[in-house]
Amino acid sequence: MSNSQNPTTIDPILEAFQQGKLLAYPTEAVFGLGCDPDNEQAVMELLSLKQRPMSKGVILVASNYSQLLPYVDDNAIPMDKRTEIFSSWPGPVTWLLPKKVGLPDWISGGSDMIAVRVSAHPGVRALCEKLGKPIVSTSANKTGEEPARTAADVVAQFADTIVVVAGEVGGANNPTQIRHSITGEIIRAS
Repeated sequence: MSNSQNPTTIDPILEAFQQGKLLAYPTEAVFGLGCDPDNEQAVMELLSLKQRPMSKGVILVASNYSQLLPYVDDNAIPMDKRTEIFSSWPGPVTWLLPKKVGLPDWISGGSDMIAVRVSAHPGVRALCEKLGKPIVSTSANKTGEEPARTAADVVAQFADTIVVVAGEVGGANNPTQIRHSITGEIIRAS
């Protein structure tokens, strides 16, 4: 029996994720750089590699809203904002939602909010389904550098320090819009 038919063979992407390795994967506009949001060491490695301060927090991307419930205080989302938020997903809108009490600062940056998105990108959705949870999503580039749009760009910036998930970026030209769920303020335009 070949390894591809052996049901006990672990998927190499899933195995890398579980071991705390960083993954680069195609998203709506650029390659994302991510890891297990519950693995502090992996998140700190990601922030160090990107030269990004922890105070900025990270975005979590998921295949569905249920995957985000361990991180989001769903009851604190105002009823009058819920339709606007949930009707924008799956899609290219990242929302700052109230974070679950006790959520670590390495995810939220010390804010009372957490940045989350339910992606419409088929590759991101398949990856999150495979992982069984959301993944950290930040652009695959060092701060101040151009975001990677191809696997070759990822390798050029990061060499072999990360695991590249095969696939193509979507057709968006810019990173996703970020909006505040309470004030409606647009934090980053798309």
